[in-house]
Amino acid sequence: MRREIFSEEHDLFREQFQRFVQQEVEPNVLDWNAAGIVPRSAWKRMGEEGYLGANMPEAYGGAGADFLYDAIIMEELGYARAHALQASLHTDICLPYLATYGSEAQKQQFLVPAIAGECLVSIGMTEPGTGSDLANVTTTAIRDGDYYVVNGAKTFISNGQNCDLCIVVAKTDPSARHSGISLLLVEAGTPGFEKGRNLDKIGLKGQDTSELFFQDCRVPVGNLLGQEGQGFKMLMEKLQQERLCISVGCMASIRRSLDDTIAYVKERKAFGQAIAGFQNTQFKLAEMETEYQIGQVFTDRLLAAHVRGDEIVSEVSMGKWWTSDLQKKITAECLQLHGGYGFMSEYPISTDFQDAAVQSIYAGTNEIMKVIIARRMGLEG
Repeated sequence: MRREIFSEEHDLFREQFQRFVQQEVEPNVLDWNAAGIVPRSAWKRMGEEGYLGANMPEAYGGAGADFLYDAIIMEELGYARAHALQASLHTDICLPYLATYGSEAQKQQFLVPAIAGECLVSIGMTEPGTGSDLANVTTTAIRDGDYYVVNGAKTFISNGQNCDLCIVVAKTDPSARHSGISLLLVEAGTPGFEKGRNLDKIGLKGQDTSELFFQDCRVPVGNLLGQEGQGFKMLMEKLQQERLCISVGCMASIRRSLDDTIAYVKERKAFGQAIAGFQNTQFKLAEMETEYQIGQVFTDRLLAAHVRGDEIVSEVSMGKWWTSDLQKKITAECLQLHGGYGFMSEYPISTDFQDAAVQSIYAGTNEIMKVIIARRMGLEG
């Protein structure tokens, strides 16, 4: 069924990107997962083909297209199980900070090469002792003449090994909470900035996820993003898109799990017939297909609203928790329909099951999503 939010131009772009994925991404996914990281050459190819800046301004090398083009890239990478290539993190979560709040000098220095795939970007929010509560970050950036001296640690940072630039969330005023937070652009190789180990995770094996350490790291004042003390406000303004990206990715992954499971139950035989012929199998898949369609319609509604520029913080919070929980539920059901083979690593559904686990945790836990929704319903105590 054709999705109404996409035009013929979008469909042509999807076909073009699908060919790219089939030729240059899918053959490498297993190797990337085994290595725990994507080689920089793959990022460079994405940049060369214009797939890291569809929604970015043309003045800096982007295509100046609407966000739906980026959504198509997310969906096709998700369907290909190419979670290692974190294009959405780089393009749709990190780069908007530079495009919106960066000075002209910062855009020329960082945004232009980032769109080209030559400067990979991460964002350092989470700390070892601080999860979703950004107001309590303990990393500090204290002004000292023409520099900020950064001290602290970050963890679970996606693109942490590959990144050339990290947007670091730090306290420029440690005595304040929200109003003390600023964002600093810290380049890899800056003395005092060290990348820790590539963390070993139960899922998303190909994504490089790291600890980052800052010890008396001197960052030029010119690398302050936006204004001092405005970091929390900037984060809140961009989290709508980040959480929408999660929903888009969840739905694409669900679609792949369902498609593979439908094909499997038609081929796999038990008690003299294909297991697709058993009523339990039919009912389970009918229920999952219905839930998928409901989730996709809601996600498409959010995409359309976001492209219009609507403020949909409550709605994307709903979408993020519901689609990520749905992904966990459906991948578990699909694994069950695979029987013992679903527990074997050689069957992709086992990877889907593991990769789904984190969706309800990052970009704000699902519990935090429900807090946001409740507060916007006027339910604060």
